[in-house]
Amino acid sequence: MGRLRRSRTHHARRDVHRGSRTRVRTRDLDQIQLIDLDPKNRAALEAQPLDFEAPGLAQHYCVECAKHYETDVALRSHWRSKVHRRRMKDLKVPAYTIEESERAAGLGRDTRRAVAPIA
Repeated sequence: MGRLRRSRTHHARRDVHRGSRTRVRTRDLDQIQLIDLDPKNRAALEAQPLDFEAPGLAQHYCVECAKHYETDVALRSHWRSKVHRRRMKDLKVPAYTIEESERAAGLGRDTRRAVAPIA
Protein backbone atom coordinates (compact mmCIF):
# COMPACT_ATOMS: atom_id res chain seq x y z
CA MET A 1 0.00 0.00 0.00
CA GLY A 2 1.29 3.39 -0.93
CA ARG A 3 0.89 6.77 0.65
CA LEU A 4 -2.48 8.41 0.36
CA ARG A 5 -1.23 11.99 0.42
CA ARG A 6 1.87 14.09 0.79
CA SER A 7 3.20 14.90 4.19
CA ARG A 8 3.66 18.49 5.33
CA THR A 9 0.42 19.81 3.90
CA HIS A 10 -0.17 22.36 6.65
CA HIS A 11 1.88 25.16 5.07
CA ALA A 12 -1.10 26.78 3.30
CA ARG A 13 -2.92 27.46 6.56
CA ARG A 14 0.26 28.71 8.18
CA ASP A 15 0.93 31.22 5.38
CA VAL A 16 -2.61 32.59 5.55
CA HIS A 17 -2.28 33.01 9.30
CA ARG A 18 1.07 34.78 8.92
CA GLY A 19 -0.35 37.17 6.35
CA SER A 20 -3.32 38.12 8.49
CA ARG A 21 -1.33 39.00 11.59
CA THR A 22 -1.29 42.68 12.45
CA ARG A 23 1.54 42.55 14.95
CA VAL A 24 4.07 44.01 12.54
CA ARG A 25 1.63 46.23 10.68
CA THR A 26 2.91 49.73 9.90
CA ARG A 27 0.98 52.88 9.14
CA ASP A 28 -0.97 53.05 5.91
CA LEU A 29 0.27 55.13 2.99
CA ASP A 30 -2.52 57.72 3.22
CA GLN A 31 -1.76 58.29 6.91
CA ILE A 32 1.89 58.86 6.13
CA GLN A 33 1.14 61.19 3.20
CA LEU A 34 -1.40 63.34 5.01
CA ILE A 35 0.11 63.47 8.51
CA ASP A 36 3.73 62.36 8.77
CA LEU A 37 5.17 63.98 5.65
CA ASP A 38 3.91 67.44 6.65
CA PRO A 39 7.15 69.42 7.29
CA LYS A 40 6.42 70.35 10.92
CA ASN A 41 5.24 66.82 11.79
CA ARG A 42 8.25 65.31 10.01
CA ALA A 43 10.66 67.46 12.01
CA ALA A 44 8.97 66.38 15.24
CA LEU A 45 9.16 62.69 14.27
CA GLU A 46 12.83 62.88 13.31
CA ALA A 47 13.78 64.62 16.59
CA GLN A 48 11.79 62.56 19.10
CA PRO A 49 12.56 62.67 22.81
CA LEU A 50 14.08 59.60 24.43
CA ASP A 51 11.59 56.77 24.72
CA PHE A 52 12.75 53.73 26.67
CA GLU A 53 9.98 51.55 25.20
CA ALA A 54 10.85 52.10 21.51
CA PRO A 55 13.78 50.40 19.77
CA GLY A 56 16.95 52.48 19.81
CA LEU A 57 15.38 54.86 22.35
CA ALA A 58 13.31 56.32 19.44
CA GLN A 59 16.35 58.12 18.04
CA HIS A 60 16.55 56.30 14.68
CA TYR A 61 13.18 56.65 12.90
CA CYS A 62 12.27 56.28 9.22
CA VAL A 63 9.36 58.64 8.57
CA GLU A 64 8.37 57.11 5.22
CA CYS A 65 8.15 53.57 6.59
CA ALA A 66 7.01 54.60 10.11
CA LYS A 67 9.54 52.32 11.82
CA HIS A 68 12.10 52.67 14.61
CA TYR A 69 15.57 51.15 14.26
CA GLU A 70 18.13 50.14 16.87
CA THR A 71 21.17 51.96 15.49
CA ASP A 72 22.06 54.61 12.97
CA VAL A 73 23.83 51.96 10.88
CA ALA A 74 20.62 49.90 10.70
CA LEU A 75 18.66 52.99 9.65
CA ARG A 76 21.17 53.85 6.91
CA SER A 77 21.14 50.29 5.56
CA HIS A 78 17.33 50.42 5.59
CA TRP A 79 17.43 53.57 3.45
CA ARG A 80 19.40 51.61 0.82
CA SER A 81 17.06 48.60 0.96
CA LYS A 82 14.48 47.54 -1.59
CA VAL A 83 11.68 47.75 0.99
CA HIS A 84 12.33 51.46 1.63
CA ARG A 85 12.67 52.27 -2.06
CA ARG A 86 9.39 50.49 -2.81
CA ARG A 87 7.66 52.48 -0.06
CA MET A 88 9.08 55.74 -1.45
CA LYS A 89 7.76 54.87 -4.91
CA ASP A 90 4.31 54.09 -3.46
CA LEU A 91 4.26 57.40 -1.58
CA LYS A 92 4.73 59.37 -4.81
CA VAL A 93 1.24 58.34 -5.97
CA PRO A 94 -1.33 60.70 -4.39
CA ALA A 95 -3.79 59.15 -1.97
CA TYR A 96 -7.46 58.84 -2.85
CA THR A 97 -9.76 61.35 -1.23
CA ILE A 98 -13.09 60.48 0.34
CA GLU A 99 -14.95 62.15 -2.53
CA GLU A 100 -13.07 60.08 -5.12
CA SER A 101 -13.85 56.85 -3.31
CA GLU A 102 -17.54 57.75 -3.04
CA ARG A 103 -17.71 58.56 -6.75
CA ALA A 104 -16.08 55.23 -7.56
CA ALA A 105 -18.71 53.46 -5.48
CA GLY A 106 -21.53 55.27 -7.30
CA LEU A 107 -22.39 57.66 -4.49
CA GLY A 108 -22.41 61.43 -4.56
CA ARG A 109 -23.50 63.98 -7.12
CA ASP A 110 -23.63 63.15 -10.78
CA THR A 111 -22.15 66.13 -12.64
CA ARG A 112 -22.86 64.92 -16.18
CA ARG A 113 -25.46 66.69 -18.27
CA ALA A 114 -28.65 64.90 -19.12
CA VAL A 115 -28.76 63.78 -22.73
CA ALA A 116 -31.91 64.72 -24.61
CA PRO A 117 -33.80 61.65 -25.85
CA ILE A 118 -33.68 61.10 -29.60
CA ALA A 119 -37.11 61.33 -31.14
